[in-house]
Amino acid sequence: MATDNKKEREREELHRAIWAIADELRGALDGWDFKNCVLGTMFYRYISENLTEYINKGEHKAGNTDFDYAAMPDEDAETAREGLVQEKGFFILPSELFANVTIRAKDDENLNGTLGKVFRNI
Repeated sequence: MATDNKKEREREELHRAIWAIADELRGALDGWDFKNCVLGTMFYRYISENLTEYINKGEHKAGNTDFDYAAMPDEDAETAREGLVQEKGFFILPSELFANVTIRAKDDENLNGTLGKVFRNI
């Protein structure tokens, strides 16, 4: 019984700590705007990883085991745009994948503009 109480207190403490961090990150944004940013970012990451996995699986199945869509030049990926939009319903250039944008984010002085361009292109 004491173990259950201890676990519950630890869970509550963790919840408070996570909430405090989220509140600090949110800064001047109101809760609704912050939620939209977080959910949008999560969705962007999900569809980027989903597309990469889908393409990589197909290439690996075809015997191209070293293939990595995220490392592919955008110009080469463009040739598959139409087919991928028909199959998946969306297309993201390799340079605009979540993983690649986050790698460059710290050096991108116009990250909001970059993300805006990515979202317009999806």
